[in-house]
Amino acid sequence: MQNNRNSGRNDRDQTPEEKQFDERILAIDRVARVVKGGRRFRFRALAVVGDRKNKIGIGSAKGADVTTAVAKAMEVAKKNMVSIHLYKETLPHETTAKVAGANILIKPASPGTGLIAGGVVRTILEVSGVRNALSKSLGSSNKTNTAYATLAALQSLVPAKDWVTTKNDAKTAPKKAATKKVADATVADKKSKETK
Repeated sequence: MQNNRNSGRNDRDQTPEEKQFDERILAIDRVARVVKGGRRFRFRALAVVGDRKNKIGIGSAKGADVTTAVAKAMEVAKKNMVSIHLYKETLPHETTAKVAGANILIKPASPGTGLIAGGVVRTILEVSGVRNALSKSLGSSNKTNTAYATLAALQSLVPAKDWVTTKNDAKTAPKKAATKKVADATVADKKSKETK
């Protein structure tokens, strides 16, 4: 009898397995489809999945009940995961993205600022691993479009090593032209001296 009690305690003491991804529900809506007999109601779930490092996915799905819709949305989000470029727990540069009526602006912020973002954008940035950032929703407040616009903005980020700058090229170009002119002038001087 004693052994059975102890074995039950050991089962309860074991910590549950840690999830690989952070899964969040962004929105659950009841949607209706009009048919001959009236309306058919279903549920639509919008979910986001991320590893809090640099991978993130968004999924939307419908189901006859809430749990079915949520499970389907999570599966869709996991299938559509993408990698994004982060820099020291913030963004490498400012970016905007527009999806339908939703227009999202996200900016990098200095350490200690935290996430200054609202609703859907905040959740997506948290799940993707961004700790310090500023954001502003400039268009529609539709949660689905806002979520996909935020994802598009994060995907458009370019790491600093890949930035193409024209400032240095512009500085070196006149120098090269000037040195070429000097070289041409010295060659012309040599030729004129040789002819004399």
